[in-house]
Amino acid sequence: MIALSVAAALAIFVVYTALAGNGVANLSPSTVAGHAGDVSLVGTVVGKPHGNSYNGGMRFLLKDVRSKDRARVAVVYRGTVPNQFKAGRDVVVEGTMRNGIFVAKPGSMITKCPDHYAPAKSSKT
Repeated sequence: MIALSVAAALAIFVVYTALAGNGVANLSPSTVAGHAGDVSLVGTVVGKPHGNSYNGGMRFLLKDVRSKDRARVAVVYRGTVPNQFKAGRDVVVEGTMRNGIFVAKPGSMITKCPDHYAPAKSSKT
């Protein structure tokens, strides 16, 4: 009976952690405006980033991933920049909106790997 109770509690914990995640909302540039508190911003880097990520912050724009939506969000980021960071790359940064600019937490940037999937070529011609 005790083992069954422990198993049930463990199952509830696993389901809770899978559904709750880290408690931070994942938003896109078109949906981040007006949100207070910490969020994860997911988007594609637009244009050329400028500034220094250690001295004053690197600044860049993000747009929605694979969307024709014209929404753009200015981001200021401080900290280590992943090697794969560049224009056109999908990234995730965690932070808050302040006066219309997304202020990312230092060291929170993650670049998303591009999809390398390509359907297999058919042997039939």
